[in-house]
Amino acid sequence: MTPAAWHDAVDLPPQLWSGRDDGPGPEHARWHQAVGEYAADAAPGIALIGFASDEGVRRNGGRPGQVDGPDALRAALAPLALGGPLTVHDAGTVVAGTSLEDGQERLGRAVASLIDAGQLPIALGGGHEIAYGSYLGIADTALRASGRLGVLNLDAHFDLRRAPRASSGTPFLQLLEREASLGRVVDYAVLGISEPSNTRALFETATQHGVRWLLDDDSRTPASVDGFLDAFLDGVDLLYLTIDLDVLPAWVAPGVSAPAAFGVPLEVVQHVCDRVAASGTLALVDVAELNPAFDVDGRTARVAARLIHRLAARRAPLAP
Repeated sequence: MTPAAWHDAVDLPPQLWSGRDDGPGPEHARWHQAVGEYAADAAPGIALIGFASDEGVRRNGGRPGQVDGPDALRAALAPLALGGPLTVHDAGTVVAGTSLEDGQERLGRAVASLIDAGQLPIALGGGHEIAYGSYLGIADTALRASGRLGVLNLDAHFDLRRAPRASSGTPFLQLLEREASLGRVVDYAVLGISEPSNTRALFETATQHGVRWLLDDDSRTPASVDGFLDAFLDGVDLLYLTIDLDVLPAWVAPGVSAPAAFGVPLEVVQHVCDRVAASGTLALVDVAELNPAFDVDGRTARVAARLIHRLAARRAPLAP
């Protein structure tokens, strides 16, 4: 994507990167001091890109408000201490509006450009409709062609719904069917599935498409998820991690469309992020479903920022 085309696809980042200054030198550095506006010649690092959309949630009958999620995530990241050298760029925000499909296409083009430039894109949502746009961004890159793609979804829901229009409940069925139409295979796994929140039809769809899942009941400790992660990570060369914040308990993450009555403990989700970051396969991340309108004391945004921080700080280079 040319610089001109880039600016057609995204809005420039807002002036949210400000905060406390404890003094000069890297030992005092915080995120707001490290983030710079993305340019085509930027050094490889972490590239944040927003996806301002709640149209998919609206279509899915959820609580809209995720359109404000990207800026809330930026604001939660800004004061965090870096802890070490980190190159971070802000690549702006794709504003989807009511034209969700067009927004997903524009997000895909922007993410592809970042990947081709050697960045690790971390997309900030937005409803979980972000996932199809993120997938489009990695689907046809040279990097994708180099190995088997795995999609790991931390989520209470499969999001395999069949519907007349795309929504926050359809993205993974969309990507599975697109891959099949191209004669390709993608490994899709979900950790944190809530049995009462998914119909029998959704479990059957997951089985038909070879989806692997782990229930929230079986995800109570870090050790309890390691076997599931081992089997998944061993089978993929390239990994797209998508975090739906409703995988967490409602008292940890109240600011989502569908707060979880049970959920996966934060220490387990953090452990998964650490394992994924260290795997040498992580090529793309997105964080979905933050709804600031329902986020008591900014809890959900703070938790999401902590997870993004760990992924960025601990990410091992892609294996050759």
